[in-house]
Amino acid sequence: MNAEFSRTLSLLRQEKGVSQRTAATALGISQALLSHYENGIREPGLSFVVRACDYYGVSADYLLGRTMTRDGTTIGTEELYDLSDEKDNSMRGGVLALLSKKLLVNSVGVLFDLLAKTGNRNAVRAASNYLSAAVYQVFRRLYQAAPDSNPDFFSVPQSQFDAGLTEADMKYSEVELVGVLTTHVKAKGRLPDMSHDALARDYPVLYQSLLQLVHTTGERINHSFSQRPEK
Repeated sequence: MNAEFSRTLSLLRQEKGVSQRTAATALGISQALLSHYENGIREPGLSFVVRACDYYGVSADYLLGRTMTRDGTTIGTEELYDLSDEKDNSMRGGVLALLSKKLLVNSVGVLFDLLAKTGNRNAVRAASNYLSAAVYQVFRRLYQAAPDSNPDFFSVPQSQFDAGLTEADMKYSEVELVGVLTTHVKAKGRLPDMSHDALARDYPVLYQSLLQLVHTTGERINHSFSQRPEK
C-alpha cells in the first residue's frame, strides 16, 4: 500500500471532524483496526478502500496518493506546457516582466523540489493551493481591470471575491501547510538540508534567484511597514 495512504486516511477523518470510533463504526471495522490502518501498522483490503472512498467522498487514486485531485483527475507532467523551457523565450512588457518571471519561476522550482524531497504530497498540495490562489487573484484583478471583461468568467461570485474569499483560502492553505510540515517533522524528524551551502550546491543556478527574491522581498516589507521617526 502507498506510504501516504495511512496519512491521508487519518487526515480525511480529521477533516471530516469525526472520532476514530465514529469513523470505524461507519466503515464497518473496529476502532483498533482503523487505528492500525491510520498508523500504517496494517494494510487494508480492497473492500475497505472502496468503503473509505465512499465515506470520505474521494477517489481511490486520491486515497492511494496517485493524484492530487479528490475526484481522481490526473494530469501527467508531459501534458503541462512549460514556458520556461522555450529557447530564447522573451516576453512583451520589457525587461522587468522577464526578470520578474524568471525570479519567480526559478524560485518556485527550488521550492517544489524541496517539498518533493520531503515525500509528503500533502505539503506539496498545500503549497500549490496557496500559490495557485495568489496567481488566481492577480490574474482576476488584471482581467477585471479591462473595461470589456466578462463578469461571468470566474465561478467565485464577485461579492465573495471582494470580501476576501481568495485571501481566506490562501490563509487556510498556509495553515494547512504549517500543520502538515509540523506533523511531518514530528513523525520523520527531518526536512531537506536548507543551509546556504547545501542550497548553493544542489541548485547552483536557481538558488541565486531564490536568494534575490528573499532579499528584495524582505527589504520591501521592512521598508513598507517600518516605523519611521517623525521629522
